[in-house]
Amino acid sequence: MPPRPAPFISRLRILSSTAAVSLPSYSAAAPRYGRRPRFACPVGPSPLRARFPRSSSSAVSSLVLRPIAAGFALFSMAAASSAASVHDFTVKDASGKDVDLSTYKGKVLLIVNVASQCGLTNSNYTELSQLYEKYKDQGFEILAFPCNQFGGQEPGTNEEIVQFACTRFKAEYPIFDKVDVNGDNTAPIYKFLKSSKGGLFGENIKWNFSKFLVDKEGRVVERYAPTTSPLSIEKDIKKLLGSS
Repeated sequence: MPPRPAPFISRLRILSSTAAVSLPSYSAAAPRYGRRPRFACPVGPSPLRARFPRSSSSAVSSLVLRPIAAGFALFSMAAASSAASVHDFTVKDASGKDVDLSTYKGKVLLIVNVASQCGLTNSNYTELSQLYEKYKDQGFEILAFPCNQFGGQEPGTNEEIVQFACTRFKAEYPIFDKVDVNGDNTAPIYKFLKSSKGGLFGENIKWNFSKFLVDKEGRVVERYAPTTSPLSIEKDIKKLLGSS
């Protein structure tokens, strides 16, 4: 006599117990990033939360601040690129006071990034003083911007830099606040100078005593390498001054 089939309720219980044994359980102990069964619901925190952990506030801050810093850099670059001349800029002097470069309208300018401990220091400072003494009464100005980005050769304070240049080389031309001429913190005036006249190997300043010659309207007309002696460009200065 064939066995009687189990009642319907009994068969459901058997199926239910079998499913409980064979089906995977997705509990909080299971890996968060494992492949999730289609028929299971996650228990515990959402895996998406692991991408931005609460304790990693510094990581979130860097993600937020990085684009902000980039935005300021772009804004600074845009400001420099929108300038029509050197006269559109305001810089800091060695004592930290603002200097509007429009005060130099009508003058020929030689803008130089200087350093006190460079192999080019003696020759450049000496010849710059000679040029200034010769042409200062004809509408010529030298604007010196100390920079410590090349071999750390301008480590002193603004006061020490001015004292060094004035006592040792009789520098009577203005010496401004120490600046960066390359990199993210490049001074806006130098962004303008470099974009106006690129160097032989690109825009970046290569070393101490790079020189930019600016006409009476504030336009950059020439750029000279650090090894170019100031006296060798005297003829270009005289031409812009209208001297014979």
